[in-house]
Amino acid sequence: MDVNIQAINFDASEKLVAFVNKKAERLQRHFPDITTVEVKLTVVKPETAMNKEAVITVLVPKSEFVASKTADTFEEAIDLCLEAVGKMAEKAKEKK
Repeated sequence: MDVNIQAINFDASEKLVAFVNKKAERLQRHFPDITTVEVKLTVVKPETAMNKEAVITVLVPKSEFVASKTADTFEEAIDLCLEAVGKMAEKAKEKK
């Protein structure tokens, strides 16, 4: 599984990169078909709260799941995205 992290207009800390990788590995334990996880992190309107946006795209054979969330911290936004992607993947698994 490949994990691609793109930090737009800022440098992601090693701690944040490690957090993303840990969460992605946990997701793969539940859904072993995952080939790639793409994470796009953006700071929107730096003056306000709730300004950290995460967009996560999970690629599996013949399908992809995308979630976008905004929160106070990147960790919170990533958790919300992965929860949403997990639900999408669960529904797709049930349909099979």
